[in-house]
Amino acid sequence: MAGEIQDLIAEVRTGSGKGAARQARRDGKVPGVLYGGGADPLNVNFDFNYLLKLLKQGRFKSQLWNLKVDGQEDVRVICRDVQRDVVKDLPTHVDLMRLRRTSRINLYVHVEFVNHDAAPGLKRGGTLVVVRSDVELNVLAGEIPEKLVVDLTGKQIGDTVHINDIELPNGVKPVINRNFVIANIAAPSGLRSADAEDDGAEEEAAEE
Repeated sequence: MAGEIQDLIAEVRTGSGKGAARQARRDGKVPGVLYGGGADPLNVNFDFNYLLKLLKQGRFKSQLWNLKVDGQEDVRVICRDVQRDVVKDLPTHVDLMRLRRTSRINLYVHVEFVNHDAAPGLKRGGTLVVVRSDVELNVLAGEIPEKLVVDLTGKQIGDTVHINDIELPNGVKPVINRNFVIANIAAPSGLRSADAEDDGAEEEAAEE
């Protein structure tokens, strides 16, 4: 199940409104607000460089965070929005939502492929073509899978892995309601070229 939840560090922002938010930005901070969970909204600030680093790592809006604010109890949150400067594309405001362990949310979960050495298709020179490296799932906030695992054992050239081929934990379901493709094993480029030539030769023979 879910691995260790990463901390998200912030500080309480004194004051509210546009004036306080502008002052925060002048001080090298990014203002934000925490809402939901049956509690009053909380105005917070993030260190600009710290937040920018997290944003550049990716998946900021698609993972669960443990928000740490001095003087407040730690709380699980998810980012609902990051507003950015339209010219510089830098963060100007962050919206966070509190989550209970029983809250159901949509999150992208990484797909990991294992046992490459046990796939005959790859041994023959085939290529693993990953169609979806992340899958959006509907999950409980307290039961988020760390990853989805695809076992490539026995996979041949031409085989396709669908979402229904992956055993999902109880209570976890894909957001997309169809059996979509995760990956496939494609033929080596040389073999594909040879097949194309053979097809062409057959067509010419048929025309004659």
